[in-house]
Amino acid sequence: MSSKEQHSFQAEVGQLLDIVTHSIYTDREIFVRELVSNAADALEKLRHTQLTEKEIFDADLPLEINIQTDEEKHTITLQDYGIGMTQEELVENLGTIAHSGSKAFMEALRKNQEGEKAGLIGQFGVGFYSAFMVADSVTVHTHSYKPEGTHLTWTSDGKTGYTIEESSCERRGAKIVLQLKEDAYEFATESRIEGILKRYSSFVPFPVNLNGKKVNTVQAIWMRNKNEITEEEYTEFYKYQANAFDEPLLTLHFSADAPLTINALLFTPKENMERFGFGRMEPGVALYCKKVLIDPNPKELLPEWLRFLKGVIDSADLPLSLSRETMQDSELLRKISKVITGRYIKHLSETASKDPEAYNKFYETFHVMLKEGVTTDYANREKLAKLLRYESSLTEAKKQTGFEDYLGRMGEKQESIYYIYGKSREAIENTPHLEAFKARNIEVIYLTEAIDEFVMTHLGEFEGKKLVSVDAADLDLDDVSADGAGEALGSKELKSLCSWMKQTLGEAKVSKVEASKRLVDSPVIALNTDKMYTPAMRQMMKAMQQDIPAQPAVALEVNAKHPLIKQLAALSEKDGETAALIAEQIYDNALISAGYMEDARNSVPRIYKLLEKLCR
Repeated sequence: MSSKEQHSFQAEVGQLLDIVTHSIYTDREIFVRELVSNAADALEKLRHTQLTEKEIFDADLPLEINIQTDEEKHTITLQDYGIGMTQEELVENLGTIAHSGSKAFMEALRKNQEGEKAGLIGQFGVGFYSAFMVADSVTVHTHSYKPEGTHLTWTSDGKTGYTIEESSCERRGAKIVLQLKEDAYEFATESRIEGILKRYSSFVPFPVNLNGKKVNTVQAIWMRNKNEITEEEYTEFYKYQANAFDEPLLTLHFSADAPLTINALLFTPKENMERFGFGRMEPGVALYCKKVLIDPNPKELLPEWLRFLKGVIDSADLPLSLSRETMQDSELLRKISKVITGRYIKHLSETASKDPEAYNKFYETFHVMLKEGVTTDYANREKLAKLLRYESSLTEAKKQTGFEDYLGRMGEKQESIYYIYGKSREAIENTPHLEAFKARNIEVIYLTEAIDEFVMTHLGEFEGKKLVSVDAADLDLDDVSADGAGEALGSKELKSLCSWMKQTLGEAKVSKVEASKRLVDSPVIALNTDKMYTPAMRQMMKAMQQDIPAQPAVALEVNAKHPLIKQLAALSEKDGETAALIAEQIYDNALISAGYMEDARNSVPRIYKLLEKLCR
């Protein structure tokens, strides 16, 4: 070829370029990432070619990418010393939208809806054309690695077609010169391009030089064998990736070939900033494809409960080019999420088994996230349940146990896992709800956070054993009740007392009053009858300033052997007024002991009235 040749784009390419430059990318700076990625691919192809070809044009050139900005001329130049292109390859690669041809592309485009353009175009590989988002014209100078190749220049404005002509003194590889549009002059400044390179191309496997200075100085250690990486290297990378100053609490580095090719390096921070009131954390795991950044914090990649994680996920199976920006392949993301989430849960389980001290530190900091996962991540609910830890009636204070250990201590006849909610261990252990369980040495799990009861409701059961609250009114305690000391009220007197108390207290306060099978030392116990608005749920709603329904009526159980109940039965026949005051106070005391009391204003005046009667 001795002169300039004019070429027309294939039919409809103009329309395609309009879609690419106006409809696909939402952020124009992505063109830098696309062109750098293409340059890295060209260098990688040359590196493989060098293994089989003896003669390489310009064989002494380094495998690197050089970028030059010129604010006066409003240009940006990207040069690689890679594989280069012949004239046929220029026509095939740059004169046609992907090798499939524009007709096939447009046919596929017509079959997809507007919102799916990005993922589709990504399949056709048109990342080079992102340059026309910012450039009035693009010039490509190239020379193939083949010694017999010619020096060529490809030029286009992205509208009317393109020209190819021979030129002189081109180096091997490709040099792309962008003449920027007036509204894109910012991309001719060094600081602007440096920021983009550090954001998207820090881990490109070849040196990237901007105006003579190397930009990508941090290694992509997630692609290396973990046996070759020191703790110091992990820590330094964590500080870089997470913008942190301390060391990570836990580190998970793994690779997988099936069902997807994945290299992941995940860090668990030492602190959960949400605990300190700094607001909800944003996702901190970046998504890469072959060391090229796709999204620094993809919100849809991992479950919400894993938002505390920092690190990198790199999948070679991700579509290249434009879909790196728009992430439309939701099915692929779900597969990545499933693999990563499963491996992290397994990592936590192994840590709990092999290094309980480290797991306890993790749990103290991030237990709320695990509980959130139980309530929102149905696919992993059972696995997450095994990671939960609570104090119980059989553990020492501040010592925790898990459901699996609880099952190992259960008696043969016990059919349920019992739990109780309270504001603290001390408050729980002073409640009458535990009396029958203590008497029979049946373990009860202590819940001390409002979300805990919500978690138990969502779980429902663990390995076939139902999770049951000890304050449930419909609890069958025949197998766990205990006999108290002393004579009980006769059945007639007891029935009369229960009827009198229900009438005196009223249906708004008590749904029923009956003899208790669970009390040993206490005179009375209040039981929850509302499974939806439990005391813990009401507490959460109050903290969130939500409207709370009126306090539900409770089921009241009385201890027929307790002296106070016997005396109340007798007093109700002799002094109804005083007996009513005592019944009201017994009711309030039962609410307080159960943690149900929400308004105690009426209790104090009543106590004064009772004291006056006693002092007469």
